[in-house]
Amino acid sequence: MATNSDYGGLDPKMVQNLLKNSKLIVTILLLLIVAFSSFFQIDPEETGVITRFGKYVRSVEPGLNVKLPFIERVYKVPVERQQKLEFGFRTIRAGVQSEYTTSGYTDESLMLTGDLNLADVEWVVQFRIDNAYNYLFKVRNPETTLRDISEASLRQIVGDRTVNEVLTVGRTEIATRMEELVQQICTEYSLGIKIDQVVLQDVNPPDPVKAAFNAVNQAQQEKETLINQAKSEYNKVIPKASGQAQETIQKAEGFATERVNNALGEAVRFNAIYKEYIKAPEVTKRRIYLETMESVLPRLGSKIITDDKGNNVLPLLQMQLNK
Repeated sequence: MATNSDYGGLDPKMVQNLLKNSKLIVTILLLLIVAFSSFFQIDPEETGVITRFGKYVRSVEPGLNVKLPFIERVYKVPVERQQKLEFGFRTIRAGVQSEYTTSGYTDESLMLTGDLNLADVEWVVQFRIDNAYNYLFKVRNPETTLRDISEASLRQIVGDRTVNEVLTVGRTEIATRMEELVQQICTEYSLGIKIDQVVLQDVNPPDPVKAAFNAVNQAQQEKETLINQAKSEYNKVIPKASGQAQETIQKAEGFATERVNNALGEAVRFNAIYKEYIKAPEVTKRRIYLETMESVLPRLGSKIITDDKGNNVLPLLQMQLNK
């Protein structure tokens, strides 16, 4: 039987209770460690990739999940989150008024164009992870690989164009072409990345020639403005002139129709009078004469009738009639 001397002068029962309590505490701690190692949470924008001794086992969806403790490892991959890579600059502080720096990143942004000029191009690649397994295990350092792919692709595209295209009219085409090329290479390399958008953030000539290129760019914009203004004036004047021309044509056609109809009526009237004249020439001539005098005399006004020698001037009375 144990004595006090066996436990350094302590009560044996107390020591046994302490040992039992220590074992219980250790057991509870081990159970807690196993529980915390077995259960894990995957956020809504993530996918869980589980490996067992380094080998891929399965993928799990968002929510509370279980794994084998100590022998399985979980990689949380943000497949729904849009990520971005910046080239030629870096964001120091994001917010309403974000702060950027270009110091030390000139090697990324300075590029040689097809006509052997230099352009300073800053751009952003926005992407998502669409295959968590490929992203984790197919390529080592996928973001570094994507950065290298993006820089090489843009240098290739810019190298096929003139500096004026890069700085002015070709920016949208360059961004579209780069997005297609980077996505194609990512698919070939099985990066597990989907390119959402490529944005040319800022495209400028190098500082020594920036003033001259800005003047050219301003002249190009003024040219486009003048062309748009000319088109606007054209669209105002030409439809109006077309409408006036159509109106004039319609008036002329109406006037021509009226004249033709009047002429036809006069011809019918003349033929009718001629038929009557054939039947009774003297009567018809007298009637025509009287009708003519009836229409002419009211417009004579005050007249004086003289003989051929100017003698015996007589006023012609009662010839000023009311119309």
